[in-house]
Amino acid sequence: MSGISAVFLRRRIALSAVAALAIALTAYTGSSSAHGAARSSSAGTLVVDTSFIISSADPARDLDPTGYIVDHALYDTLLTEHGSSTKVQPDLATSFKASPNATTYTFQLRHGVKFSDGTPVTSADVVFSLNRVINLKSAPAYLLAGLKITAKGPYTVVIKSATPNPAIPQIVTAPALGIVNAKAVMAHGGSDAANASKTDHAGQFLDQTSEGSGPYTLTQYSTNNQITLTANPNYWGPKPKFAKVVLRDMTAASQLLNVQRGSNQIALDLSSQQADSLKNNSSLQAHTSASPNLFFLQATSNPKVSPVLANHDIQQAIRYGIDYRGMVATAGTGAIQAAGLIPVQFLGGLPTSYAVKQNIAKAKKLVAQSGLKNPTVTLSYPSDISVNGLSFATLAQRVQYDLGRIGITIKVQAVPVAPFLTAYSADKYQLVQSYWGPDYADPNDYLVFLPGGSVSSRMDWPASANPALVALGKRAGSTSNNALRAGLFKQIQEKLDQSSPFFPLIQPAQAIVGSSNLTGVALNPSWLLSVAEVGTK
Repeated sequence: MSGISAVFLRRRIALSAVAALAIALTAYTGSSSAHGAARSSSAGTLVVDTSFIISSADPARDLDPTGYIVDHALYDTLLTEHGSSTKVQPDLATSFKASPNATTYTFQLRHGVKFSDGTPVTSADVVFSLNRVINLKSAPAYLLAGLKITAKGPYTVVIKSATPNPAIPQIVTAPALGIVNAKAVMAHGGSDAANASKTDHAGQFLDQTSEGSGPYTLTQYSTNNQITLTANPNYWGPKPKFAKVVLRDMTAASQLLNVQRGSNQIALDLSSQQADSLKNNSSLQAHTSASPNLFFLQATSNPKVSPVLANHDIQQAIRYGIDYRGMVATAGTGAIQAAGLIPVQFLGGLPTSYAVKQNIAKAKKLVAQSGLKNPTVTLSYPSDISVNGLSFATLAQRVQYDLGRIGITIKVQAVPVAPFLTAYSADKYQLVQSYWGPDYADPNDYLVFLPGGSVSSRMDWPASANPALVALGKRAGSTSNNALRAGLFKQIQEKLDQSSPFFPLIQPAQAIVGSSNLTGVALNPSWLLSVAEVGTK
């Protein structure tokens, strides 16, 4: 699901730089008090301003950025992450064990956890919740593709994969896989049956009230105004520092003004330039770094759509014709050139030293070598969104200028996101400017870029184009040893950089600004901000 797809608006409008991924797949054991034993009283209100992208407060129906902030606060998952780290930690599960071939994962649940209404959480709730995600067939369903979830007693859950899948521990941290109160949801029309996509009617109910065991409960919900969360008195972990969290739908300009004149306040959508302007303000803290979001170009390989781009020399000319340094400068402080399609922070990502460098002479030679006279290409992009403060139009204009210098004429086509998605999915575009944000912090989320993958197929790059690369991807995606897996994914990245219809551009700058009295102001690559971890000094 990420990037430009049927759920394009979902991932990830604002994210942080994160530490390198390292998951022990043979076994993991954590303390039953992993969140810490100390409890503090909740008081006051935390205000978080962000540009809302949310379609539902029902976790099984939601893959949107704002929705992930909300779902992470309302619902526990089997495992989780803390702060900006991508290392899995206990949540509902205190431990898990993986089979040697990474096909079976056994999770031991925490005892004594209750939903917000006081109902005990058991394995039956986990099985119901995850099977509901699968059978609703909504956007999050792809996270559990090929998985079977069963219970072994009231506190043991087993997840079996049809193929080896070392990413499962990371996948189950996704807020879309939050565990709901099965009894309450079924009483309001919920279902985990095979026909749930037609028979489940609990979405409206879960937009009005939450049925989770997380640190907060839902007390007000609007997709274009305000969402209010209230501390859950039955939460099993340390009580949230704030009794109430208010998320407000605000433009970046309004966020900039609000965060300067408020207290106990956070802004999530400022550009790096806006954040830089606040760094000397002693009442604020501003953090800017490279986001795991990744901007890239993608060319069709279908000669019926574009005989120009179906020419391999033209594709290679584009690769060497882009002014990557200029792109980074446009993106602002904290942005970096993308060395590959996997973010540099993740397992298998290439260091920036591997990034392709502009070579105008080589690019011009490739254009001449193509045999095409006055090659002309249409570059399409979604016109009504921006990511990390960057306008797609700004980057498209840079591409137009750079490729014009090497003899490729670029016609820029701005398309509203809804018709853009329809045409993109149908392989109607020649050259696309897109972006990808992670649904979970694991390189398996990027296998869709291999030949025949769901993203590659939109631009007619089939598995038959490079069977060896497809085979390498299957090996990398199923290897349990992380050191070996990292090496395989790096090989994949290098091969994609050498010859593919994808052209990684930048990882943009990501900023988060908050009142100076706050602690825990850190961006996570999956749910942006854990509001329950924000406190005061």
